Amino acid sequence: FKIINENNQKLLLNTVKLMGGISSAYKINVNGAPTTEASNIELAANDSIYVFVSATINPSAANLPFILSDSIQIKYNGNTRYVQLQAFGQNAIFLRNQTISANTTWSNTKPYVILDGLKIAENATLTIPQGTKIYLHANAPILVDGTLIANGTKNNEVVFTGDRLDENYKDLPASWPGIYFREFSKNNFLQFAVIKNAYQAVVAEKPSVNINPKLILQQCILDNAFKEGLLLVNTFAQINNSLISNCGNNIFISYGGNYSFTNCTVVAYNSKYITHKNEVLGITNFANTIGGVVTANLSATFRNTIFWGDNSFVDNEIQIAKQGANPFTVLFENNLYKNATDPVNATLTNNLKNINPTFNTIDVNKNIFDFRITKDAAAPGINKGVATSFAKDLDDKARSVGIPDIGCYEKQ
Repeated sequence: FKIINENNQKLLLNTVKLMGGISSAYKINVNGAPTTEASNIELAANDSIYVFVSATINPSAANLPFILSDSIQIKYNGNTRYVQLQAFGQNAIFLRNQTISANTTWSNTKPYVILDGLKIAENATLTIPQGTKIYLHANAPILVDGTLIANGTKNNEVVFTGDRLDENYKDLPASWPGIYFREFSKNNFLQFAVIKNAYQAVVAEKPSVNINPKLILQQCILDNAFKEGLLLVNTFAQINNSLISNCGNNIFISYGGNYSFTNCTVVAYNSKYITHKNEVLGITNFANTIGGVVTANLSATFRNTIFWGDNSFVDNEIQIAKQGANPFTVLFENNLYKNATDPVNATLTNNLKNINPTFNTIDVNKNIFDFRITKDAAAPGINKGVATSFAKDLDDKARSVGIPDIGCYEKQ
């Protein structure tokens, strides 16, 4: 910070003093000189000096976040002023280029900071309990060759995000690579997980190695990914009561596979960092390879789900492309979507088209996005779903008995 002499004559600063002295967690540099107390500093008329402040927070056994406080005293012409100092810290568990090679359960008492990546080896399971926070560096993907279990609960979610929490970076997409479920990964289950600010939030590839889905996402939020929020490549996944929002490509299904989406909200608005210019749902049964186009079987069912985007560059928020003669089944049942033309190569049953879902609060300038449905009884998706086996919504509140609402939130 600066100390400025706004007078037309010189000013004598009697002292600039760090009140905590040498025992303080802070250090100061006054006008280029490191010190704990500087005396008799002359400031010329309309001149100024810099005071630089740094904080060093040593690790301790404390689990909860803490605040370190001190002050800088400035005396001049019989006046005394103080600059208050506060620094926020928290002890964490740091893992660098770590491989989980045996069944492991993390603690939720301290956050985890991942550097250079985390790998879960084949046949190993990492279980993450409710309330755990995982902060990942820009070079730190999570590579899952085994199994990842995230057991979050409402208001105690398991959170995956970047490790830059300062104002200019805390909402920056592509802050970390994402979570990748690879060829031999199996039985992955994430409930009440928040995965945000990644390059690709979740990627799952290759068919399941057993009869179970490779990936189940239940009551999860995937938000603000620079590219795909959810990239599924010829795999087996079930997604329910989840929100995939404001990503470069919210969902892309490539090269076939087996999928079910129930009571999800898939939505994209222009934000400070990402322009909504791609459909929120893309589906293909093929992939382009060096040897040419390859195709695979595709079975995908979408029920009680919202597919929506703001008025930007996208006319059709659902786009489906098919090649070859492989079995190809895509069902849309009791959804609400925005499309200038109906999706092709799909069976459409009891859907609502081009009717604004009336989200509760959207303020792009303030980065406020509440995708709950307004309590207006006329909201189009209320009681327009089809009965399912899922009794709770993304807020963990009860669904209507018989006829649920469309989307990840049930109007209460």
